[in-house]
Amino acid sequence: MTADDPNQGTEQAAAAAAQATEATEQAIQRIRELNERFIESAKAAGNVTLEAYEKSLQSMVDFEEKAAGATQLDWVSGIASAHAKFIQDVSNAYVSAAREMLK
Repeated sequence: MTADDPNQGTEQAAAAAAQATEATEQAIQRIRELNERFIESAKAAGNVTLEAYEKSLQSMVDFEEKAAGATQLDWVSGIASAHAKFIQDVSNAYVSAAREMLK
């Protein structure tokens, strides 16, 4: 092949294009892997947050139930018990829905 060979430029261009394509595919693969790791980390953090939220709400419900049992007034006890049940039901629904989304 000589410098005047018209095929040489075409071959070089094809080789450069192949290298660029390979580099692009490798970059895309690295980005996909990074995204997958990020998503898994976010799901794990979300589950930890949900567990903490669930525990704190359960502590609040337990406190309300103890307060309801300690009062001498039936109407206060009834309201506190109803509120504790409401909080527990709503939080269970919320946590269940959030966990389903994190799957």
